[in-house]
Amino acid sequence: MKLKQLSLFLENRPGQLVQAAQALKEAGVNILTLSLADTEQFGILRLIVSDWEKGKRALEAHQCVVNAADVAALEVSDRPGGLAEILGIIEECGINIEYMYAFTFGRDGKAILIFRFEEVDEAIAKLQARNVNVIGSVELFELSGGR
Repeated sequence: MKLKQLSLFLENRPGQLVQAAQALKEAGVNILTLSLADTEQFGILRLIVSDWEKGKRALEAHQCVVNAADVAALEVSDRPGGLAEILGIIEECGINIEYMYAFTFGRDGKAILIFRFEEVDEAIAKLQARNVNVIGSVELFELSGGR
């Protein structure tokens, strides 16, 4: 139930984002969700894409520095307190969150959050034991409309 996320290390200067977006466009790889964090000199663009292997190859061919990492997509109640509830479960399980960001689609009163955990497999097992719905890549792709 893990997902592969691509992380790109980009210089903090004009044109870097468009180069990455153009590489994915040319390869026919759709971006399902993303997060961008920056510092003064560089940024980290994190992406969940429709085909991570094809996307990684396309980005590398455009001289992008790319890393693939395992992440988990968790279904969370889309209501006040939903985030606090899932974070409480994560804390009770003793799971460390490295970072998180939102997926742009949800369903039936549920939102989806992307989490990077220190130990992804262990975290998923603990969360599933607590009846947390972990979304797989096929299901996530379908939620995005199969784009």
